[in-house]
Amino acid sequence: MDCFSEAEGKRSHDPLYCNNAHAPPPPATGYPLDFVEKLVVIVGAGPAGLATAALLSVAGVPFVLIERCNCIGSLWRHRTYDRLCLHLPKKFCELPLMPFPASFPTYPTREQFLDYLESYATRFAIEPEFRQAVVSAEFNGDHWWVRTKEVTSVAGGGEQPTLGGRVYMYRCKWLVVATGENAEPAVPEIEGSARFKGQLLHSSDYRSGEGYADKRVLVVGCGNSGMEVSLDLANHNARASMVVRDTVHVLPREMLGRSTFGMSMWLLRWFHVQTVDRILLTMARILIGDTARIGIARPSIGPMELKAMIGKTPVLDVGTIAKIKSGNIQVFPAMQRFHDHGVEFIDGRIEKFDVVILATGYRSNVPYWLKEKDLFSEKDGFPRKSNEWKGKNGLYAVGFSKRGLLGVSMDAINISEDIVKQWREMRMEDARENLSNRRATCPV
Repeated sequence: MDCFSEAEGKRSHDPLYCNNAHAPPPPATGYPLDFVEKLVVIVGAGPAGLATAALLSVAGVPFVLIERCNCIGSLWRHRTYDRLCLHLPKKFCELPLMPFPASFPTYPTREQFLDYLESYATRFAIEPEFRQAVVSAEFNGDHWWVRTKEVTSVAGGGEQPTLGGRVYMYRCKWLVVATGENAEPAVPEIEGSARFKGQLLHSSDYRSGEGYADKRVLVVGCGNSGMEVSLDLANHNARASMVVRDTVHVLPREMLGRSTFGMSMWLLRWFHVQTVDRILLTMARILIGDTARIGIARPSIGPMELKAMIGKTPVLDVGTIAKIKSGNIQVFPAMQRFHDHGVEFIDGRIEKFDVVILATGYRSNVPYWLKEKDLFSEKDGFPRKSNEWKGKNGLYAVGFSKRGLLGVSMDAINISEDIVKQWREMRMEDARENLSNRRATCPV
């Protein structure tokens, strides 16, 4: 069945938890408005939303999952490059209640991960309400009111979807924000960008190095995405360069035949974080050399300690460092400004480029629609306290811990257990009240 027509035709009115006498009035614009009541509203059908939905589904808690795109895992499907694989072994990336297939490789590909998400949704009978973009969510002292608008065209890459006139209003007791850390592309303002005559795009619009052969391409950013896009370009014979603005820890993806992440987790069970960092950096120097010599300086704080302090993840190298050493990828310092046909760097150099790709990451969009100031910061759209997943009045955050898919699963388990506990207590209280009322009305 077409997911668009299915979503448009669905109306979830649960007689056990819905009282249409409390339905909100039509909006002032006069557009049609549909009122739905569920115990739980989950916003976002990525891995975080799916994990929470699966756990609630197993427990029997009524919920609705809202997604602005026309599919699950929209970030992975529409905003990632073709060569993308999981950076961590699959055992650290599986969602609750369902491991990856044994036939999948240690580092599943983008397509394999999407297949896993589709199978996950099927197994737990998760049917999101697609093409609904949340425009506001507010607690009125008793319930959460979540207002959405129909999405009439779903954009890929960094473009915004087009919203139609149909309005939906959801009332719920618990609201789970699962839009994640990477809801919107982060595009920095760089002087002169409007005058640049070449192609300028965000990495969310980049798919493959095909078609870039012999072109001068500058990748701005040296995180995992920036490193892999640069590598992909070099592998397709582009004249690739990369901007390294800040210090960054680069570690080999594997050490001594084991995943670096897995080894780190094991070492942290026995040693202090600073000792673990010394071990990792010693191994990294042996395996990939001194990155400062190729223009990638390391922070003064070790990779695991830095991750714990501010959530900055070390880059896991899958071949980019070797390409830099061989001269296939050049490294430049921070950009100063654009010119008509090139870029000026902070060291005064001016180089010509045909294409500039901004691998500058993503940002949360929560401040644009959530009317709440305690759990989420209005500045960056993340929980104010590190690893915080529960706010006031039944508000939750899943997938904002900067701990990848492993953090997503941990958040989803904590949130579902908390909601299920409250739900069962509420049902017991209702049962006791009903029993008391029946006894009061029974003749002696």
